[in-house]
Amino acid sequence: MKTLYLLIPFAPLAGAIIAGLFGRAIGRAGAHWVTIAGVLVSLLASLMVLRDVMDGNTFNGPLYTWLTLGEGANVTKLEVGFLIDRLSALMMVVVTFVSLMVHIYTIGYMAEDPGYQRFFSYISLFTFSMLMLVMSNNFLQLFFGWEAVGLVSYLLIGFWFKRPTAIYANLKAFLVNRVGDFGFILGIALVLAHFGTLDYAQVFSQAPAMAGQTIELFNGAPWMLLTVICIGLFIGAMGKSAQFPLHVWLPDSMEGPTPISALIHAATMVTAGIFMVTRMSPLFELSDAALSFVLVIGAITAFFMALIAVIQYDIKRVVAYSTLSQLGYMTMALGASAYSAAMFHLMTHAFFKAVLFLGAGSVIIAMHHEQDMRKMGGLRRYLPITYAVVLIGALANAGFPPFAGFFSKDTIIEALHASQRAGSGIAYAAALAGVFVGALYSFRLVFFAFHGKERFASGGHGDHGHGAQASDAGHDDHAHGAHGGAPHESPAVVTAPLVLLAIPSIAAGWLIGTVVYGNYFGDAVFVAPAHEWIEEMGREFHGVLPMMLHGLTSLPFWLAVAGLATAWYFYILRPELPAVVRAKLSAPVSILENKYGFDTFNQWFFASGAVALGTKLWKIGDVALIDGMMVNGSARLVGWFAGVIRWLQSGYIYHYAFSMIIGVFVLLTLFGMVLAR
Repeated sequence: MKTLYLLIPFAPLAGAIIAGLFGRAIGRAGAHWVTIAGVLVSLLASLMVLRDVMDGNTFNGPLYTWLTLGEGANVTKLEVGFLIDRLSALMMVVVTFVSLMVHIYTIGYMAEDPGYQRFFSYISLFTFSMLMLVMSNNFLQLFFGWEAVGLVSYLLIGFWFKRPTAIYANLKAFLVNRVGDFGFILGIALVLAHFGTLDYAQVFSQAPAMAGQTIELFNGAPWMLLTVICIGLFIGAMGKSAQFPLHVWLPDSMEGPTPISALIHAATMVTAGIFMVTRMSPLFELSDAALSFVLVIGAITAFFMALIAVIQYDIKRVVAYSTLSQLGYMTMALGASAYSAAMFHLMTHAFFKAVLFLGAGSVIIAMHHEQDMRKMGGLRRYLPITYAVVLIGALANAGFPPFAGFFSKDTIIEALHASQRAGSGIAYAAALAGVFVGALYSFRLVFFAFHGKERFASGGHGDHGHGAQASDAGHDDHAHGAHGGAPHESPAVVTAPLVLLAIPSIAAGWLIGTVVYGNYFGDAVFVAPAHEWIEEMGREFHGVLPMMLHGLTSLPFWLAVAGLATAWYFYILRPELPAVVRAKLSAPVSILENKYGFDTFNQWFFASGAVALGTKLWKIGDVALIDGMMVNGSARLVGWFAGVIRWLQSGYIYHYAFSMIIGVFVLLTLFGMVLAR
């Protein structure tokens, strides 16, 4: 099986290398076939591994020793190794399946882009990086995968590198993630310093003995070691999984092509933090303070990011803020020790959010690069397949039974209600409020784009720049040429992945009895006996159908219905009202439009502050001190000294004789004074 394990990450890597280095030789078709074949092999191998793991066969061991530190009993090995258990196997299947759908979709979406081969190389390399992250059995390899997905996401977000907004977005994503990664690497450094190893199994086995150990971050202020480690690691997760206040990069990353929006924001990069905290459950379960911190951060993200989605007009940004909110739900589940519920929502969310992103891309194709929903409307009769799958995604996102999001989201809400951890009350209220807002923004998108009066020009938007211009001028979201005329359904290569993703968006939630309440994760996830709220909930679970029937009487369901009804009233029955409400609520709407001022503050404090500091250092340090005093000042000093000496070097013998006489007189005087003493 070890060969099969190696095949899973390295098949996409091989495809990325071939498409990237030999793209011109193999052509556009060769680039997409070789990368799709690599990801398909990885998916099939992942399914085989999942089946093997379900039979009780797991693996945890090194593959390669990269570096050895110390000697004898104090030796520390830095290794590349795999941990294959039910947690990693589930992630491998989800990542490879969504990645395969995105690869196929990209054939149609990027058909005329001049960077076609390069794009396929990047997304295949991204898949490799994510697989190395989820399959790792040690912190070193985890960090490698962690940074690799960050690097490739930088390349993908800024794929159209001649587009200033894309360059700004990828730089912003890169810098914000570096802030989170600083905390992440500090957490890893503390693990190595106090545990003497980076191997998961060894660290987890030592963790209970380290539970009472403290360190002093400041003199006289001891902190629990595991609390500091867990918070450091979670700060890394806040960056990757876009949690408040490190969430600001994700909406701007919509500047990249739509396929990477689905790949990065559905099943891969943004879920890395959720997976990491779940993997680190043996550490987090020993620190209630760290879990409460996780809980509150998730609650803030889930509710406040959902509010911003309600006032967005860019169809992709609505889905982006929806992703932020759903990641907040997963984070709240982690803070409530409901790791299985968090991973279950990660899985269902991967499917329905990929549907929403790729469905939005299909709309953009049909609208000839238009993303503003105010210029859409009535698209359901032009795009029946896209409309059907986006509706499924919206129903799943809003949490309506029998769709996948209902089972995972309701489980998280119930876990928050059952939790007795500090902050769970705030989280429960935020989760309930988020259900209403989530249904509102989900169906606002559906009604705004697909229902109501047609608000688009029949002649299309052919003046936006197309094909090669999309990459060079950066005016478009994708590289399809303009065809003009009325919108029409996307080609099969685009709609087929949407349909395939819509199926698990409906049915994946029906696995709740196995994944959440059937102890699917087993020893892969640790929950302290005092935190077994999911186990208590499992005693009340009697099957999928009874859960759906009970859900029809629950508060979250009726909040979702209220959100749908509100969207229907405002955008179907009374479409003139939203403008009136925005005008009357101009102050809160302005706050939401400014995204709570985070971007403004970051621009003023960090960006402008860094520029101001750099300007001062340049003027004082470089111009005044280095150039002024050290370089130019030393030159002026030499010039002045030379000018003084020049008066003594006149060239006349009598001047030199006079100087000698004065010199002899001074020497004799000094000699006499010395003798007199």
